[in-house]
Amino acid sequence: MADSNSSSQFYAHSQYFSVSDIIVIGAYFLLNVAVGIWSSCRVSRNTLSGYFLAGRDMAWWPIGASLFASSEGSGLFIGLAGTGAAGGIAVAGFEWNATYVLLALAWIFVPVYVSCGIVTMPEYVGRRFGGERIRMYLSALSLLLSVFTKISVCLGWNLYLSTVLMLVVTALYTIAGGLAAVIYTDTLQTFIMIIGAIILTITAFNKIGGYTNLERVYLQAVPSKIIPNTSCHLPRPDAMHLFRDASDADLPWPGMTVGLTILATWYWCTDQVIVQRSLSAKSLTHAKGASIFAGYLKILPFIFIILPGMISRALYPDSVGCVDPEECVKVCGAEVGCSNIAFPKLVIELMPSGLRGLMIAVMMAALMSSLTSIFNSSSTLFTMDIWKKFRRHADEKELLLVGRLVTVFLVVISVVWIPILQSANSGQLYVYIQSVTSYLAPPITATFVLAVFWTRTNEPGAFWGLMVGLAVGVSRMLLEFAFPPPRCGLPDGAPWVLRSVHYLHFAIILWAITTAVVMAISLLTPPPPPEQIRNLTWWTLSDGSSPDIPMQKVSTISRRTEGSLRRSRCVRASGFCSPHPSRAAAAAAAGTTLPTIPSTREEPFWKHFCCANAIILMCVNIFLYAYYA
Repeated sequence: MADSNSSSQFYAHSQYFSVSDIIVIGAYFLLNVAVGIWSSCRVSRNTLSGYFLAGRDMAWWPIGASLFASSEGSGLFIGLAGTGAAGGIAVAGFEWNATYVLLALAWIFVPVYVSCGIVTMPEYVGRRFGGERIRMYLSALSLLLSVFTKISVCLGWNLYLSTVLMLVVTALYTIAGGLAAVIYTDTLQTFIMIIGAIILTITAFNKIGGYTNLERVYLQAVPSKIIPNTSCHLPRPDAMHLFRDASDADLPWPGMTVGLTILATWYWCTDQVIVQRSLSAKSLTHAKGASIFAGYLKILPFIFIILPGMISRALYPDSVGCVDPEECVKVCGAEVGCSNIAFPKLVIELMPSGLRGLMIAVMMAALMSSLTSIFNSSSTLFTMDIWKKFRRHADEKELLLVGRLVTVFLVVISVVWIPILQSANSGQLYVYIQSVTSYLAPPITATFVLAVFWTRTNEPGAFWGLMVGLAVGVSRMLLEFAFPPPRCGLPDGAPWVLRSVHYLHFAIILWAITTAVVMAISLLTPPPPPEQIRNLTWWTLSDGSSPDIPMQKVSTISRRTEGSLRRSRCVRASGFCSPHPSRAAAAAAAGTTLPTIPSTREEPFWKHFCCANAIILMCVNIFLYAYYA
């Protein structure tokens, strides 16, 4: 499947937009900036808690909308429709699987993270295991994944000038307002995405005569120019099924259940971009409500993105469904296929003037929500986990300045990266990006799950488990990059193990290897001391807030110096642990330390209300899986 940057040529050669389209797009930009400025004024931007965690005072509905918008970046927005056009509805499993992992985030992982008062994911493993090597490794890995996979996917689809413009606009309110600006603008963009997608979906279904005709017209969508003696031009006969054959399907059912859950646990429960939003909630109940709301929103892409992608192939088989390399180059500039123009093609062909501009704004909204999320989370990671490592006595003003400067640096890197993306082979780049995520995530998932659920897990076990997992994952990734999937009609010279073990099945194997290594080495080495367990695992949570949890756990590798103790008190006084920065500043001025990490206590009524809604959400999800299985 072609990478989404192929759609840039599609836009370039498409008809010009009308004045009303340009007005709508301009109005969207102005509205976005206005919301960013408004939200920047709602919380204190001059405290670490205010800038990086929105003052820990966010309600459930903007957090839920932000969780959804952050996961629906333009690469995924266009890629989902393209994958739906190429292979049918099975890709909906990537969206619906998130339901269970989102609930696990709010009910299992967030209580652990909140009880120990962390700001970043590497900070959690630093406290849980002690030492610096795991924390620094995860910080560096997360930054690399953000810059070279997430931003790459986001920037691949658009023209150079418009992408630079969006980078500048998003950077302005991200730098100024921090996480609060990101969450509120994500909420606006979620609303715009849903409204625009509803209009497009209704128009597309009217064009083919309704949902009942979808399967018939899709299976008849064969391009006029095909490659003889091949079947790659034919739509998949199992296009309307979620669960597919375990051995030779494009998305086998074991991988879509177990393997995908491993990858989703990394993304939703351990990735800084996502967890940072849940940590900004004003209470654990609001974090749970946000996960439930996001779970319902994640049902929608099947209706509003994947099914329109299938309709696009049915309406335009010669362009969206092309297989002949010469024909594909004419259509979208890529030899390997043009399925990723499915969504833009529908917009250009079906939307009237004005609404066409709205839909372009929808895709811009997806891009901007992804970029703001990545910029803010990456600056948090660098500031709190890398800069503070070398500047242990940095004051609050310095850390805030560094956080903003890192955002500027990321914007510059992103602009430099755009021409590299556009000149690369789109098919190889797509495979590369997917491989980086798929082959590096399972070891992180295994480490976090064992850290939370198994108190015997220690630093040597976690570190060497991550290193073995990294070696195995990178080996497979290099093979994938060296032998990209051939285009239709060409022989495949890849090793047997590469094509016979699906990447989702490989994720299961890699997770099992890492888990075995972590457990074996942990059992062969001394257990972790009590301070590395209390309030840091599911089984050792205290009921409510704790007055004496140190901000930085240490072990044999990190030295317990007077400087580190002063740093601990300084950080606590800076408002990290308290949802009231003003009280923190007053306590610091008085020479005292504030007791506290946010409480995990909940009001019984709202606790039971959230549990009931979570059960309803899972029932809806199970029904959809059963209906389309």
